Amino acid sequence: MKALFGRKFYNLKELKEATEEAKEDGVIGSDYTVIREVELSDSEFKKFTSDFLEDQPWIKKSDGGTNEKGELRCIRVINKDTGEKILTNPEGYDYPRYCAIED
Repeated sequence: MKALFGRKFYNLKELKEATEEAKEDGVIGSDYTVIREVELSDSEFKKFTSDFLEDQPWIKKSDGGTNEKGELRCIRVINKDTGEKILTNPEGYDYPRYCAIED
């Protein structure tokens, strides 16, 4: 699986704009693997995606990084009301340092 990850986006709007631009430029995504899933209600998901730089209680500093195959280790965050999915690789931080939209 591949996804277009970006670093330190402020919110979902910025992530969507950068993703569309990268697709138009022909950028190929990075390989990733999902290490766990977090389901959020619509209101929780909107709060999460309104400020990606905010620490999250469900992110551990040990989450993220890469595995032995070189794939990014990600948390899949799911809006359980709409099905929208965001991937995050916190790279040793408590916030979603790298994010991608999962198609």
